[in-house]
Amino acid sequence: MKKELVERELTEVGPKRAGSATGKRRTVTVNLGESPLTWLHARGHLDDRQFDAGERLRADYERAQLSPSVTMRWDPVRLDGGGAGDGLTPSERQLAAKARFDGAMAEAGAGLKDILWRVACGCEALSEAEKVLGWPARSGKLVLKLALDRVADFYRIR
Repeated sequence: MKKELVERELTEVGPKRAGSATGKRRTVTVNLGESPLTWLHARGHLDDRQFDAGERLRADYERAQLSPSVTMRWDPVRLDGGGAGDGLTPSERQLAAKARFDGAMAEAGAGLKDILWRVACGCEALSEAEKVLGWPARSGKLVLKLALDRVADFYRIR
């Protein structure tokens, strides 16, 4: 799978309260253009197979246009069918992506797809997803890895 280079937009972030026992504020540099999956993969928390499965799922989510959008589409009209070379119209490509997305989420299973969608498709940080779901801290990584393994099996990624 071709990996795209994302321009780095770095910022300093830290806790909202006054930091450590010594009174110094602690901060960390974060790349705002980096997805949560990329962050986990770059630090060795996800292997290549799991990362590729997550990126493939997000690509299908975006191709199926499942995210909220404005009511009016301002895309230019293409008369040639988009030129993807697969013989499908844009609507057929969208339906195929939705079918793949639905199949991958079904393969992940009911207990795992919540965190999978939030991190891979919704681009929420793992800690934020754990808080929203009411899970204990650091439990989401294990569940996410299980879900990504199932999605990799669905996409036949070895």
